[in-house]
Amino acid sequence: MSTHDGAAPDTRGPLADLRVVEMGQLLAGPFCGQLLGDFGAEVIKLESPGAGDPMRQWGREKPHGKSLWWPVVARNKKSVTCDLRTPEGQDLARRIIERADIVVENFRPGTLERWGMDFDRLRETNHGLVLVRVSGFGQTGPYAPRAGYGSIGEAMGGIRYVTGDPGGAPARAGISLGDSLAAVFATIGALVAVHHRNVTGRGQVVDSAIYEAVLAMMESLLPEWAVAGYQRERTGSVLPNVSPSNVYPTASGEMILIAANQDTVFGRLARTMGRPELSADPRYAGHADRGRNMAELDEIISAWSARIETEDLLERLHAGGVPAGRIYTAKDMFDDPHFAAREAIVRLVHPDFGELPMHNAFPRLSETPGAVRRPGPGLGEHNREVYGGLLDLPEDEIAALSERGVI
Repeated sequence: MSTHDGAAPDTRGPLADLRVVEMGQLLAGPFCGQLLGDFGAEVIKLESPGAGDPMRQWGREKPHGKSLWWPVVARNKKSVTCDLRTPEGQDLARRIIERADIVVENFRPGTLERWGMDFDRLRETNHGLVLVRVSGFGQTGPYAPRAGYGSIGEAMGGIRYVTGDPGGAPARAGISLGDSLAAVFATIGALVAVHHRNVTGRGQVVDSAIYEAVLAMMESLLPEWAVAGYQRERTGSVLPNVSPSNVYPTASGEMILIAANQDTVFGRLARTMGRPELSADPRYAGHADRGRNMAELDEIISAWSARIETEDLLERLHAGGVPAGRIYTAKDMFDDPHFAAREAIVRLVHPDFGELPMHNAFPRLSETPGAVRRPGPGLGEHNREVYGGLLDLPEDEIAALSERGVI
């Protein structure tokens, strides 16, 4: 089912027959839009006139005074300015949504309702609409009205408590983990809802809460507490009872990660070390045994690895069938032949930055792969295409809307 008004399907991706209206800002909603756009969906991003999405200003480094984050999170999208706080802007948004398959928003719950764009009203003119709502705590429950950033969702979802060194405060990952997880689950929900719509003709609401997206990644944390009375704690660079799986020193002064916690893999590591007897030692023979004796096993492996240069060590481990690798920085990724062979990094031409590298579209599909077609657009770059083409507004009306600050 497509709402592209009879236009020929865009063959640049498997979702080319879907039109997405992105109404959120910052990361949780826009990352969902990015993922859908990577696989060909037409993503029309509505931004406030004048300033646009704050992501246009975010990021540590700003060559030419512009964000290096924006070209990534807004890639493959079209930018349309629209003041959603005005009746005229709300009317324009509703008219665009009438022609859309999916709407993605990550405002505080109740915002769309105040703007006259609640789901019941939107589906009066678009019965098959899928409304994807990303928020800190979801659309229902006592916390729903609260402001909710990704960091709060990470804390309440459980991952902050178990991250960091045992003697320190809970730590955060150096990326926006909660926002990104909520966006990934929102994307899954959107595609499931579209599939259901294609079968039944009915749209629905996808409710992706940041704290629940984090909670979904917490493995057996809940039954461990409820059934066994065990509370997971911060354990630094290791997981409790999973050994060996840690960083180990090399003679080159580097640290590499070795993961050999499965019985058969530990046997291969022991042979690679020239210590095959370790895999039969009662202290290390089984998974639980190695977990109980993690510290002393790490000492044995560290004493061995510290005598060998990094490249030699990695070659030995790989030849022995032991998972191991360097801990990469961005520079390492650019230099790695495997990244290059699989085109994990793509390079686009940006009007300000020139050649601009970024990660490719993932996952890989053998028949209908995604693609990064263009970097994030300029503010309002597609106003005339959308207002003049999709909505068929005359040029003088578009100019008047712009003059009044509506677009």
